[in-house]
Amino acid sequence: MSKKELAKRYTQRASQDDKLLRSCHKRYTLFIISLFFSAFGVAVTKHGELGVSPISSVANVLSLKFNFLSLGMWLIIWNCVLILGQILILKKDFQLIQLLQIPLSFLFGYFTDFGMWCVSFFPADVYAIRLIYVLCGVVILGFGISLSVIANVIMNSGEAFVKAVSDKINKNFGNVKIGFDVICVVVSVLLSLLFFDGKIVGTREGTVISALLTGVVVKFFCKTLKNGVEKMVG
Repeated sequence: MSKKELAKRYTQRASQDDKLLRSCHKRYTLFIISLFFSAFGVAVTKHGELGVSPISSVANVLSLKFNFLSLGMWLIIWNCVLILGQILILKKDFQLIQLLQIPLSFLFGYFTDFGMWCVSFFPADVYAIRLIYVLCGVVILGFGISLSVIANVIMNSGEAFVKAVSDKINKNFGNVKIGFDVICVVVSVLLSLLFFDGKIVGTREGTVISALLTGVVVKFFCKTLKNGVEKMVG
């Protein structure tokens, strides 16, 4: 092979590597944007005070009992617990790149607290309005999750934990996800009964609405946005 052909091949490979690197940067940027919308969706739902999504329900109850830490901080702790769970379940099969979930979990927590500060200026004293907050929060959360699916770089800690369990026991991801959501709600209810003298606090109809509608919203946005966003991120 001549020097000219070698130089041409090297230039083509360098161009391909540069394109892949730029695409990777765009996808991680999109993932961070998805975290912001997901966290903002949690904040809007929380503002309705009718419960939050199942995966956030445990952190929500803990934030109500131990309010020296914000919901965002409890979500960081909860996500880190789920990351530790992945490590314990997968052991040597745990991929080091998944440790990126840790800084991303911190971002999610900070975004949640920022979102709660933003919505705190809006009234939520009428049940109908609170229900609207829940529905809006579900739509925003579903939009954020759909962006993370399209970004296709790393899973959030909740879904990564579910995948670790489903891989370990060789069961369908969707079925394990349903079971995990149910367990989160049950744990949050038990904690509420324990901490609040037998009362159920922080887990209400909003949690059920979120559980039923979030998947539908995610499917809608994935179908609607996938082609256009894929072109943008390469």
